[in-house]
Amino acid sequence: MRPLFLSCCLALAGLADGQDKPPVEASPLSLEKALTAGRPVPELREQVIRLFGRQNLLKGRPHARVEECTAAWAVMDKLPAQVIRADGTLLGQMTALGEDGLQVLVKTLPNFSDFQYQIVTNGMPRIGGNVHVEHYDDTSDSQRKAGVPQGRLDKFEWRTSRIFPETVRDVTVYIPQQYQPGSEACLMVWQDGSRHADPNGPMKATVVFDNLIHQKQMPVTIGVFIDPGRRPGQKPHDKAGNRSFEYDSLGDAYVRFLLEEILPEVQQRFQVRFRPEPAARAIAGGSSGCICAFTAAWERPDKFHKVLGWVGTFVDIRGGNAYPSLLRITERKPLRIYLLDGTNDLDNKFGSWPIANRMMEASLKYMGYDHRMDWTECFHGSKGMSPRLPEALRWLWRDVR
Repeated sequence: MRPLFLSCCLALAGLADGQDKPPVEASPLSLEKALTAGRPVPELREQVIRLFGRQNLLKGRPHARVEECTAAWAVMDKLPAQVIRADGTLLGQMTALGEDGLQVLVKTLPNFSDFQYQIVTNGMPRIGGNVHVEHYDDTSDSQRKAGVPQGRLDKFEWRTSRIFPETVRDVTVYIPQQYQPGSEACLMVWQDGSRHADPNGPMKATVVFDNLIHQKQMPVTIGVFIDPGRRPGQKPHDKAGNRSFEYDSLGDAYVRFLLEEILPEVQQRFQVRFRPEPAARAIAGGSSGCICAFTAAWERPDKFHKVLGWVGTFVDIRGGNAYPSLLRITERKPLRIYLLDGTNDLDNKFGSWPIANRMMEASLKYMGYDHRMDWTECFHGSKGMSPRLPEALRWLWRDVR
């Protein structure tokens, strides 16, 4: 790999300029607009530098940036550069911004694109990486609205689990403004809770709760958003080491953890009361959190009647692939089940997520369950669930007020 002409590039590119500069909008979409409009080269250069980072450009690691369906690539090289897919398809010739080697390409791609790329000069690869495009627009019910009461969010840390000893986790509790102290409310438990409770996160579940409760399209519902357990020594933002054990394992351990530890703590700590009937209780999650939610209701349908899950891990991880068969040989349980999966979901050594979810769908239908299965083009993750969440919650809570 050729050296990056650092000494001759610094002054010309302005990459080492420590002087304060006015803020410049830097995103793939804004850069695309600026290029299309023929903005001056100095302005384009500043956008590229801010978008990719000075040090990343100088050290040869400016990986692709993606916003919605628009991708941007940049490189420092004095030879003309191209961006090429791993299959050899030319994505485009990069545009030089000055004479010091700074080059850029911005391209709008089809939604649900996922591919490897290389930036190539003189037939030699300079930089490689992956581009992953998956974009959805928020529904109106996922956005804050004037005049809609906002519930409050409180958080506590749980360190004293008897069922999952030596774990620590955050629990976020959503209490709608319409909740009357001393009264009973519906309950909805969420796995991987913190990111789903975040009103500025991708799911915005608590914003959807605010809107649907205000519209009377779901009942007054307290949300309990629980993170998986971190092991001793893990930091709050580390990947939770106990997640697979808690979520993917079959059996009643996790639902006992809810019923014996977390939910009593929430009621005592925040002086709230949950309606006891299972039809007033729901549980939700994605991926391993989905099979966790299903297992909790499967084990204790007397406590949880409703399940909301997406990209469910009903594959051969800790035995989850048994569920399609178990459904068919077990007397139907009083459950209402919403599932969502995508044709671009995972396919690896543990199994095919789309095939596993097709099998779940077929078994639920065969056994006459109150169920709904939505199919999209989504990849593995929570992005595909976000735009469907308001409709899914309406369906799930349709007869509870």
